[in-house]
Amino acid sequence: MTDGLPERFDVLVHPAPRLRGELRAQPSKNYTTRYLLAAALAEGETRVVGAATSEDAGALIRSLREWGAGVERVGDLQSSAGEDVVVRGFGARPAAGVTLNPGNAGAVARFLMGVAALTTGTTFVTDYPDSLGRRPQGDLLEALARLGARVGSEGGRLPIAISGPVRGGRVEVSAQRSSQYASALMFLAPLLPEGLDLHLTGEIKSHAPLRQTLATLAAFGIQASASADLARISIPGGQAYRAGRVLVPGDYPGSAALLAAAALLPGEVTVTNLREGDLQGEREALAVLRGMGADLVRQGDRVTVRGGRPLHAVTRDGDSFTDAVQALTAAAAFAGGTTTWENVATLRLKECDRISDTRRELERLGLRAGETADSLSVTGTERIAGGVTADGHGDHRMIMLLTLLGLKADAPVRITGAHHIRKSYPHFFRHLEELGARFDYLTTDAP
Repeated sequence: MTDGLPERFDVLVHPAPRLRGELRAQPSKNYTTRYLLAAALAEGETRVVGAATSEDAGALIRSLREWGAGVERVGDLQSSAGEDVVVRGFGARPAAGVTLNPGNAGAVARFLMGVAALTTGTTFVTDYPDSLGRRPQGDLLEALARLGARVGSEGGRLPIAISGPVRGGRVEVSAQRSSQYASALMFLAPLLPEGLDLHLTGEIKSHAPLRQTLATLAAFGIQASASADLARISIPGGQAYRAGRVLVPGDYPGSAALLAAAALLPGEVTVTNLREGDLQGEREALAVLRGMGADLVRQGDRVTVRGGRPLHAVTRDGDSFTDAVQALTAAAAFAGGTTTWENVATLRLKECDRISDTRRELERLGLRAGETADSLSVTGTERIAGGVTADGHGDHRMIMLLTLLGLKADAPVRITGAHHIRKSYPHFFRHLEELGARFDYLTTDAP
C-alpha cells in the first residue's frame, strides 16, 4: 500500500489532548473523477494536475484503460498532494465488448454507464455485491432505455449490460435519489448526434455536483446551458471534448473532517488549498461549523480553526453538503442541545445506510440519536467513555466520523475495517498524525 499501512486493518484511535499544525487539503475526489473521464472522452493528450490517489480514482483509471485510453500516472503516489495523470483519450469511441469493474465507486460506475451507450456492448460488475451491488441504478438505466439503448439487469442492480448506439434527443431522468444519473447523461450528451435535452424530474438532490459537471464540461470546451433550478439542461450534439491541462482543486468533504476535529480539540489547525469560490457543496460545512460556535477564519484559500470553544446545536438542511454530514455529526456529538440534519434521505443510498447505521454507532458509543425517513439527529454530550469497538460499515465517511469521536473520547476506540478510508481519503490517518493524533493499526483479514 502506498500509505505504508497494512492492506486491511482496524484502527485503534487514542484520545488526543490537542491538534496543531498546517495541512494542504487533499485533491478533490469529485473533480478528479470528472476530469479523468472528460480527458478520456477527448481525442489527444490531457494532463490532470494534482489528481486524487483514492481508490475511486484508481477504479476509474482501470476502467478507462480497459476502454482503450492511455493513462500514465506521473509523480509520487504516496504524496497527499496528489499525482499528475496524463490521459490519451479515446474520444467518442470507447472499446466494445469490455467488462468493467468499478469496485465500490458509485459515481464512477454511474458515469461510465452513461458513456457505455457509445459502445456496442459494455458489462458492469462489482466485487462489492453487498455495497455497490445493492445500490439502485434503475433511474439511469430507464433513461438510457428511453433513448434506445439496450439494457440488461436484474432489478436495476449490478451486474448490468449496456449497448448502444443512441442518437440523443429529449429525455427525462429522475434526480430524486441521486444527481449522478443526470451527470452520467451529461457526459454522454455532447458526443451524440442529436445531443440531449435533459429534463430532471422529482425533487433534485445535490445541485452542487451537477454544477461541478457543468463546470467540467466547460473546462473541456463543451457548450451546455441549464435553467436556474437545473431542472432542464440542454447540451448540443456533435461536439468534441478538447484536450488540455486542468488543475484539481482541494477536497472539501475530507477537509470538513479535519476542520471538525480541530473544532473539537484545543489547538490551532490550518488547512490550505480550499478555494473560496469552489462549487463543492461541502464548502458549506465551514459555515455550519461557524454557526455551531467554532472559531473558524478564512484567508484566501487558507482556513484556520482554533479549537476547544463550546459548540451549540443547529438544525440544517443537509442536502447541499451530504458528504460532510458524518464529519459534522462528530462536532454535533459534543455540541449543547440536539442537532438535526434534515432532507438527507440520499444518505441511505451510500456505502452503508448513513442514517440508520450512524444512529446505531452513535448509540453504541453512548450518545442519544434519532432518525426519520430523511433526517438524522444527535444530542450532544460532554464526554464519551470510549473503550468500545465501533463498526466502520465499510464506509469511508463513517470511519471519519468514528475517528473524530475517538479522538475526543476518554478511552481508545477501535474501528473495524478502517482500510476502507482509502476509497476517498487514503492519507486521512497520516494527516491527523501530523496534527498530533495517535493511532494503532491492527492487521485484520476482514473484507
